[in-house]
Formats: sequence, structure tokens, C-alpha cells
Amino acid sequence: MGYKITNSSSSFVDITLSETLKHNRSLQNMDKLNKSIDWEKIKSILSCHYIHGTSNEGASAYHPILLYKCLLLQKWFRIQSDPELESQINDRLSFKKFLGLPFEAPSPDHSTFSRFRARLSKETMDQINSEILRQFEKQVNDNASRARFTTIAKNKFDLWMRQAAYNILKGVRILSKSSF
Repeated sequence: MGYKITNSSSSFVDITLSETLKHNRSLQNMDKLNKSIDWEKIKSILSCHYIHGTSNEGASAYHPILLYKCLLLQKWFRIQSDPELESQINDRLSFKKFLGLPFEAPSPDHSTFSRFRARLSKETMDQINSEILRQFEKQVNDNASRARFTTIAKNKFDLWMRQAAYNILKGVRILSKSSF
């Protein structure tokens, strides 16, 4: 089974919206984000570690780079759930453009996001994060130290702290409700 093919040629919708899209700041920001990373290198890492179905039966899979970018959108825009991510992708032109998803194509199903997330290994995520840091390091040289996460160790520490902070808040809320 192969990957779903996204048509990069302009559709009627693209042509109709072209004037509006020129003045869309969200779209300009998403375009800047898209151009800041060499996605081919991220794609090659994902392709080595993300094995899609080999059966000829069933629907084609979404490319892992598309799904990875969906999860980035979820974090950047603080989208709380996979069903909400699916809705936002279907609703926002800037998201579809960032993902390279034709306007008339639906978002991947919310269950696709959770299955993709579950199949990403720690090793894969470490390699992707290291590659992103290398790319920014090359672009800014001495200013790389200004990046929020300059090493995987700092990144892991931040993740642990976010988890601890969340668990403490959630625990206090649960305990305060049960004490009444």
C-alpha cells in the first residue's frame, strides 16, 4: 500500500481564493514556518522509522510528514484534542496550505493522529529534534544559543516539567473535588 497522493496543481478553489490568500497573515506566517525547515530531511528520518501497511487492501496511508506537521499544528495552536485538530484542519485555509493538503481534501481522521503518535518511537523523535536543531544552528550560527531548546537534554527536561506541572494541577483539582 502506498501513500495518499496530494495534488499540488491549482484547483478551482485555489484560483478562486488566490487574491484573498495574498493578504492572509496567518497564511504568510504558516508559509514562513514551512520554509524555515528542510522538510526533506525530516521526511527521510520519518520514512526510515515509520513503516506503513504493506497490504494492497484498504485505503492508502497519509504520508508521515503530513501527520507530523499536523501534530506540530496541534502544539503550536494549543489544540486540545485530535477531533478538534481534525476540525481545525478542515476549517482553516492556512493549515491546509501548510500541510500541502488540497482545499477540497478532508483532513486525516482524528484516529489517524493518535495511531501515528503511538507509532513514533523515542529514537525517531530524538533524531527529528536533533535534525531541527542542526538546521537552525546552521542558519543562525552563534545565535543558536537563543533558541529555547538548544539540546535534547533541555528539551527532555522541559517535557518532564510540563508533565509534572500538569499532573500537579490535575491532581489538586481531583483532590479538591473529592474532599467536598
